[in-house]
Amino acid sequence: MFLYNLTLQAPTAINAAVLGHFSGEKQRQEIVVARQQYLELWRADTSTGKLQVEHSENMFCRIRSLASFRLTGGSKDYIVLGTDAGALSLVEYDAKLARFTSVQYHEFGRTGLRRQIAGQYVAADPRGRAVLVGGIERAKIVYVVTRDSEANVLVQSPLEANKTHAVCFDVVGVDVGYENPVFAALEAVYDDSVAMTRVNKQLVYYELDLGLNHVVRKWSASVSDTANRLIALPGSSDGPSGVLVCSEGFIEYRHWTGDAVHRVPIPRRADTADERGLLIVASAVHRMKGAFFILAQAESGDLYKLTVQYTADAVTQLGIKYFDTIAPASALCILRAGFL
Repeated sequence: MFLYNLTLQAPTAINAAVLGHFSGEKQRQEIVVARQQYLELWRADTSTGKLQVEHSENMFCRIRSLASFRLTGGSKDYIVLGTDAGALSLVEYDAKLARFTSVQYHEFGRTGLRRQIAGQYVAADPRGRAVLVGGIERAKIVYVVTRDSEANVLVQSPLEANKTHAVCFDVVGVDVGYENPVFAALEAVYDDSVAMTRVNKQLVYYELDLGLNHVVRKWSASVSDTANRLIALPGSSDGPSGVLVCSEGFIEYRHWTGDAVHRVPIPRRADTADERGLLIVASAVHRMKGAFFILAQAESGDLYKLTVQYTADAVTQLGIKYFDTIAPASALCILRAGFL
């Protein structure tokens, strides 16, 4: 006997959203939105500036995180789901059938919202070569994504990068061009035998060696105890690579290639109490031809525009300025047509 239940009213709260070309049309961008167990495809009308729901589907699982990736040489984006199903789910949107279809499904743990079972975080290599599924504690699983002779998406055997007594706060894929894929994680290590008086957070780089087919801990650095979010910057010929570490009251640039740390304070409202710091809750990186910028939103709803000045070797300056104020968001997406 199987239990099948549906709610009379679909959830309205949005907990994740990603931007990409999910239908395969080069000239049109879509937004995939997660509403608890529902996955929706939205399209923007650039002439009117309105969003239209193209398709909505019940995935029968609790969607915890989303990430989009595109295989090298492809024109279509796929979706990585982090769920409570205890499995890696790669999904694509079939424009002919007008529905989401499962491309790959690999089980790795028990179902449910468990802290040591991966699914809370998902991250994809910007070049589409690997995906990482991480848990709140300990679990990090990396999958190499390839194609077969018929151009179907394949996922190789999972590679574990587990670390005991480590709580994860965020995971992103670092843009390193076509070198070995690198993932950045914001971690805090604890000891059961010692009472913790403060949290020692670290920025850790995990490198997937495609030749040896294993994951190694490449680099780590101490960050602020209040760090809560990572923003990956474009790399290769598009940017300096590395990540922005968002902490309470300031944002700093970090990368394994250099020891220089560039830090900027987050602008505060005049009526904000001195003892209260601001946390970044959402962000989006917008790429243009030969340039890029970042929009970050604080918990108060204020939007900030971040700019990075860099040379061929390293970042030279990090800038921030107030942009606008909107309602606090779960995710930010910037379309090429200029809509946020």
